[in-house]
Amino acid sequence: MEYFFSMLFGHLWTIAIVVFVLWLILAHVRVVPQQVTFIIERLGKYHDTFNAGLHFLIPLIDRIAYKHSMKEYALDVPPQNCITQDNVGIEVDGILYMRVVDPKKASYGIQDYDFASIQLAQTTMRSIIGTMPLDKTFEERENINHKVITAVDLATDPWGIKVTRYEIKAITPPRSIQDAMEKEMRAEREKRALIAESLGKKEAKINAAQAEREQLIQASEGEKQRRINEADGKAYEIRTMAEATSLGLKTVAEAINSPGGKDAVSLRIAEQYVQEFGKLAKTNNTMIIPSNLADVASLIAAATSAIDWKKGNPELESNPELAIRNSELKGKKTGIRD
Repeated sequence: MEYFFSMLFGHLWTIAIVVFVLWLILAHVRVVPQQVTFIIERLGKYHDTFNAGLHFLIPLIDRIAYKHSMKEYALDVPPQNCITQDNVGIEVDGILYMRVVDPKKASYGIQDYDFASIQLAQTTMRSIIGTMPLDKTFEERENINHKVITAVDLATDPWGIKVTRYEIKAITPPRSIQDAMEKEMRAEREKRALIAESLGKKEAKINAAQAEREQLIQASEGEKQRRINEADGKAYEIRTMAEATSLGLKTVAEAINSPGGKDAVSLRIAEQYVQEFGKLAKTNNTMIIPSNLADVASLIAAATSAIDWKKGNPELESNPELAIRNSELKGKKTGIRD
């Protein structure tokens, strides 16, 4: 019986020792996830950096001192009061994007790199805002962000930290400044509206004046063309009448020179004389009678002599009017009157 118990206790100790050894081995086997690093210390001193994968630690000698995520993460920068160049207090808050690039420096370079980065961002922001007037702080956001990134990234480089971005979330001026800015914006909008309205009226008046000017020009051009056409028509009418008169006179002259033409002319002159004398008697209550009724024969004789004289002057064949005037002058010289 004693032998049995001694054997049982001996196996139990063996099993306990095996279980303890297995526990030590399994407790010091580590699987490191992706984008995570472990800082390993051996006997209190930096030994190694474990990246993603399976790793073994020596029990009771090695230990995991620090764990770092290699992913980029956002760090909120609390709001802070800043004084602008024109002595206006504003509240500025932002967000900082950063990641660990050197786990060893991040572990031993500084105690809390997140807190240190926030403080650097805040102090840098106050310095930059202090060099700008209030209006510029709203316009130069991109420039402010770039300056903060440059300053903080340079300061955190010994800590193994890379600052990738900084964004201003809000710039909040005092309530009185906000009211003044709103009034200024309303005044500016009203000013632009008035300018736009005046420009519209100006354009409308210019367009109306140009339209009236073009209308007057078109009307004057039309009047000018109408007068030109009328002048051309009158000139054509005068030229046509002159040609017709010349042709008629030539025809009369040819008829007079033909046999019996002289007697026909004498008869025609006598008929017209009697006809016109009769019209004078119809239209007037008082009738003027020639002192010598034989004047009809004198008129016919004057016309006949003009025809004879024209025959003796061939150069008057082409100008019957000149022939008649010359015949009248001849009749006056010979004492014939109409």
